[in-house]
Amino acid sequence: MPESPSSAPRRFVPLLERRYTLELRQQLGWPQQVLVLALAVFAGLFISGAILVAAGVSPADLLNEFIVQTFTDPENLRAVLFQAAPMVMVGLAAALAFRARFWNLGLEGQMIWGAIGATFVSIHEIGPPALRMWLMAGAALACGLAWSVFPLALKMRLGINEIISSLMLNYVAANFLLHLVYGAWKDPKDSFPYSPKFQPFERLPEIFDGFSSAIVLAAVVALLAWWFVDRSRAGLYLRFIHASQRVADAVGVPVRRLVMASVLLSGALAGLAGFMVAAGQEGRLTQAFYNGYGFSGILIAFLARNNPLAASVVAVVVATLFVAGRSLQVFYQIPFSMVQLIQAILVVCVASSDFFIRHRIRAVGAVH
Repeated sequence: MPESPSSAPRRFVPLLERRYTLELRQQLGWPQQVLVLALAVFAGLFISGAILVAAGVSPADLLNEFIVQTFTDPENLRAVLFQAAPMVMVGLAAALAFRARFWNLGLEGQMIWGAIGATFVSIHEIGPPALRMWLMAGAALACGLAWSVFPLALKMRLGINEIISSLMLNYVAANFLLHLVYGAWKDPKDSFPYSPKFQPFERLPEIFDGFSSAIVLAAVVALLAWWFVDRSRAGLYLRFIHASQRVADAVGVPVRRLVMASVLLSGALAGLAGFMVAAGQEGRLTQAFYNGYGFSGILIAFLARNNPLAASVVAVVVATLFVAGRSLQVFYQIPFSMVQLIQAILVVCVASSDFFIRHRIRAVGAVH
């Protein structure tokens, strides 16, 4: 009696001698997605660690700088949370715009205008001292929002790509900032390019033991953003828009209004981040306070997949990278560009994970 094909013993085929096909996945469960993402982040950290070891930093020193010193030393922990607050804001700003499929790359320009608005209130002493800090925060929100109107209007009215317009507007804002700090707003006490110092009541206060209230403000805004995205009707509509604007429009979702609201909210949060840096970290308007925040905001939103709560966690991780990176710069002469390289590697790895979440590779037989 002939042996049926199903009962015949399978011949082992080495991996390199098999044929493979690439297939689209219908749906991958959340646990598997989280696992793929975690593996991608681990791969990124492993590659980054290998680069740092090749640059002369021993694995023991890496562990000491990134984990032990950062989270056990109160001074370093304060520095991480201090750095994390504006990063949470730019991460939320990017995530809200990206959810509406508006690629807002003008976060740095909106930060600059937020800081300019806050400094304007300080220099002209607008309002009573008891309300001055809140007026500065309000001015920062309004100015950041106003600067986001330009790429939005160009996109809505003329169909101009927002990636180009928002990116170019960063240079306009940066040069106007230089015009101010080298000109009318230059501190008369010395010749350095920054504005006069803010008054003590114009600075973000400490809450306890040197911890800035900026992190509390960032946490409150993150919770509000989470409620907006995850619990409100507008957030539900944004998920439709993110999946497909055309389909969302066809089923009656107010796409245009929601995109406008998301972009304006994104600009306002970026402006508030500018206020946090100026009134929290710098204590005045400086010429380069915004450097790196735009890229960090995009990175945070991307790693968090536009989830506000996840963005807050990722912002703390990125802030840890910054603080530990500064320690590596000082003690091991590692250039800042290497810290940026680590961020880029993480982005590439996470972007690659998205490919494996949406596709699968299947062996279909041996190579003949």
